[in-house]
Amino acid sequence: MRSPHPHRNGGETQQHFHSTISSQKLKRFNSLILVFRFSAFCFSLASAVFMLTNSRGSDSFHWYNFDAFRYVFAANAIVAVYSLFEMTAAVWEISRNATLFPEICQVWFDFGHDQVFAYLLLSANSTGTEMARTMKDACTDNKPFCVQSDIAIALGFVGFLFLGVSSLFSGFRVVCFIINGSRFYV
Repeated sequence: MRSPHPHRNGGETQQHFHSTISSQKLKRFNSLILVFRFSAFCFSLASAVFMLTNSRGSDSFHWYNFDAFRYVFAANAIVAVYSLFEMTAAVWEISRNATLFPEICQVWFDFGHDQVFAYLLLSANSTGTEMARTMKDACTDNKPFCVQSDIAIALGFVGFLFLGVSSLFSGFRVVCFIINGSRFYV
């Protein structure tokens, strides 16, 4: 005989009912999150690649000689890997109608990591912007290096914008979970 009480390990015995319309809304919402996560991935990866390939000859500047530019590269590379993982989780959720982790862990994982990595990107790109501004005098001799650094930083800021929007959506999911007990309003 089954006990009507929830399992001691935190699992639930009840299942949430979703109508066909709310299931379609959930897929549409998850697809929208996937688009923003894909955009964050593309721009962060492009920023990391632009910064990584920013060396012109042996006597010119190299990105790895500047702490701020190493920070920009590392932050964008980390966010690209995180966005790739989150895209995989979103595809899993869309295709299987279930989260990769238990629902409560998934909503808090997404929201917490979106916040942390968005602030990491903002911090790194702000630091890179300040370094690029201080190097403007040296850029008369080495214009391609400075232009490519500016492009990498700009791509990083766009990646931040897309990750920020993803963070808003994951925050919405947290609020829905707190209010309704489900990651999506029914």
